Amino acid sequence: MPAVKELPGGGDLEKPREQARPSPAAAPGALPRRLPATTDSSREAMLTRQQRLRDDGYEIEQIAGRGPEIEPERLAGSIEGFVGFARVPLGVAGPVRIAGAAASGDFFVPLATSEGTLIASFQHAFNAINRCGGARALCSREQVGRAPCFEFESLTQAGEFARWLPTRLAALQETTAAASRHCRLLEVRAAVVGNTAYVVLEFATGDAAGQNMVTKAAEAVCQRVLAETPVGPRSWLIESMLSGDKRATAQSFRGARGRNASAEVLLPAKQIERYWRTDADSMARAWHQAVNGAAQAGTIGLQGNVANAIAALFIACGQDAACVVEATTALTRVESLPGGDAYVSVTLPNLIVGTVGGGTYLPTARECLAMLGCAGDGKASKFAEVCAVVALAGELAITGAMASGNFASAHAAGGRRAQSDGGGPA
Repeated sequence: MPAVKELPGGGDLEKPREQARPSPAAAPGALPRRLPATTDSSREAMLTRQQRLRDDGYEIEQIAGRGPEIEPERLAGSIEGFVGFARVPLGVAGPVRIAGAAASGDFFVPLATSEGTLIASFQHAFNAINRCGGARALCSREQVGRAPCFEFESLTQAGEFARWLPTRLAALQETTAAASRHCRLLEVRAAVVGNTAYVVLEFATGDAAGQNMVTKAAEAVCQRVLAETPVGPRSWLIESMLSGDKRATAQSFRGARGRNASAEVLLPAKQIERYWRTDADSMARAWHQAVNGAAQAGTIGLQGNVANAIAALFIACGQDAACVVEATTALTRVESLPGGDAYVSVTLPNLIVGTVGGGTYLPTARECLAMLGCAGDGKASKFAEVCAVVALAGELAITGAMASGNFASAHAAGGRRAQSDGGGPA
C-alpha cells in the first residue's frame, strides 16, 4: 500500500499498478485505521480485510485468488519444468507509519509465511511504532558487486596486473554502459593473493536487484580486460565468491551489497510498558546478553530474527528468496536512555532488492509491491526502507518478548494448531 499522502499510479498487465486512488490522510498525530485483528482467523475477518483494502483502492484480485491465471509462456526465463505454484499463505500487517527519505506515510505490509505468530508479532510492533510517531528510515548506499579472479604464472605478473587494472576504470565504464542500458560501473579494486589477482567490480543497477545484470556486465568487462592486459593470465573466473553473492559474509559491513538501509525508533518508557510489560533497561540487558551469545556462535552480523521479516517480504514481493542469507548480515542496536526511554535501530547493509525485473512481474508480486507503492521504476530505495522498518519491527518484537519473559508462551499460544488436521506446530 502506498503511503496515505502518495498519489495513485496506473498501468496494465505489462506495468505494475499502484493503488487506484489514495486513502484519506489521517489527521496530524492521529493513529492510522487498522484492519481486523491479525489473530482473527475467521473467513469473515479475511473477507473484511479484503474489502477494506479494496475500499482503500488496492488491487488484490490475484492475492485473493480471483485473478486470471498467468500463462506458462510468460514464465519462460523464471522457471523450468513448470507444473504450478507453491501456495504460501499471505497476510497483511499494518498500517505502519514511516518517515523515510524515500518511504513516507502509512503502509500496509504484505507478508508471505506459514509461521504462526509472525504477522501478529509484526502487527504488535507496528502498533507500538505508530504510538511513537513512526519509524525513521534511510537507504544510504546502493551497489552490487561481481568478483572475478585472474591467475598468472607468477606473483610479479599478478602484481603488475593489479596495478594496471584500476587505471582502466574509464574505459571499463564505457564497456559496461555499452553492455547494459541500466548498469553502471562505479569502482574497480584489485588485491593480490600469491599469483592470483582478485578483482571487485562494483556496479549501480538502477531499480533492479541486479545479479544477472552485473554478471553480464562483468563478462563484458573481463573480455575487454583480457584483450588489453599487459600480462595474460593462464586462467580466470568471472566470480571468485569474493562478492558475497548469496552468502553471509562480514565484507558487507565495509560498504554495501545491494542497498544499505537503516531504520530507527525512539520508544518512550510508557509505550514499552504498554506493549511489552517491561522497561528499557530490561530490553537493553536482554539484547546485550543475546549479542554475547551470538558472538560465541561466530555469528556474522548481530541481529535477532531479521530473516523472518526479509523472507516473508521477499516471497510476497517477488524477490530472490535466496538473498535472505545476505540480508541477515545485519546490525541491531538496543539502548536504554536516561529517563527510561529506549533507542532501537537496525541496519541492513546487504539488501538485494528490486522493484523491476526478476520475479516482480508475477501477478501477486505486482499487487504486493503496488500495495506498498513500490512497483516499477524509481521505487527500489523506497522498498529497501520499508524492508528496514519491517526488520526493525521484528527486532522490537523478539527483544520485547525476551525481556518480558513471554517469548515461549507467545509462540506456544499463537503457533498452536488443532492436531486433528494432521499437521502444524504443536
